Amino acid sequence: MRYPHARILLFAKAPEPGQVKTRLIPAVGAQHAAAIYRELLVRMIGEASADIAPLDIWCAPDTRHGVFQAAAQNRSVTLHPQVMGDLGQRMAHGAEQALARSQMVLLIGGDCPVLTGGHLCRALAWLESGADAVLGPAEDGGYVLLGLRRMEHRLFSDIPWGTDQVLAITRQRLAQQVGYWRELEPLWDLDREADLDRYRQLSEPAMLE
Repeated sequence: MRYPHARILLFAKAPEPGQVKTRLIPAVGAQHAAAIYRELLVRMIGEASADIAPLDIWCAPDTRHGVFQAAAQNRSVTLHPQVMGDLGQRMAHGAEQALARSQMVLLIGGDCPVLTGGHLCRALAWLESGADAVLGPAEDGGYVLLGLRRMEHRLFSDIPWGTDQVLAITRQRLAQQVGYWRELEPLWDLDREADLDRYRQLSEPAMLE
């Protein structure tokens, strides 16, 4: 394993119809939206568990779904139920737990079709070489990755999650709280109907092979 003293924290929901990708439901229906999320999640688990670092999957509402149980067959993968609270509280809890037993952490979600193991390795290399934090911006004004070497509670509190203000506020707080941080190139996640065409273009070559 390339970074045994790090941990990757994947925050994920069970891919149940009506519970995930709700902004896609008007366009494709609840069943298809859940199927898309399942595809994205399985892909991200594969990228994150490819001998980079131990993977902690923080599962909502619990760890029982078959996708989570299948992932846990990999010995480097550990399942945890997410705590109650908003996204910031849930991520803060996971980060604090992980930093108590590892030197650095990456927090990611399961719905970025273009976040790869290469991005994860680059972020961990930057942390290992001295960056205090790494940010992976999203094109919609959020972020797809946050890497830390120490806990910074201000990065998780009083943030309007799910809005286009998240990235700007996080950058501002990194500038205030963290000495040296780096950014990946902006990536996109699949949240809206407009993202579906980009996702289909990614998927079609694989389907034709």
